[in-house]
Amino acid sequence: MSLRVATLLLLASVLWSHVAASTDQALDCCLTTTNTKLPHRVVKSYSIQSVSGGCRIAATVFVTNKNLRLCAPPATKNNWVAKLIKQLKRKSHKGKARKEKNGKRRH
Repeated sequence: MSLRVATLLLLASVLWSHVAASTDQALDCCLTTTNTKLPHRVVKSYSIQSVSGGCRIAATVFVTNKNLRLCAPPATKNNWVAKLIKQLKRKSHKGKARKEKNGKRRH
């Protein structure tokens, strides 16, 4: 009888750990990408989606000023994507430099 109880407890703990592991947040992955060029003025940020991160395809995810997520091919496979990333990085560096400059004046 105690062997049955021990087996039942072991099975219950294995199932519980499986259920707990599968309740993690679901990934929000791009399933396809589009080659349609995006104007830089509507994009505020980007992120890189990788296969090693749990998604099925590699992609560049652009976030618009209206918080829409648009999926584009990786920058290595598309020239306009690389150019847009470069523009966003430049824009980000200018914004940081401006904040630092304004912060120094106040002190």
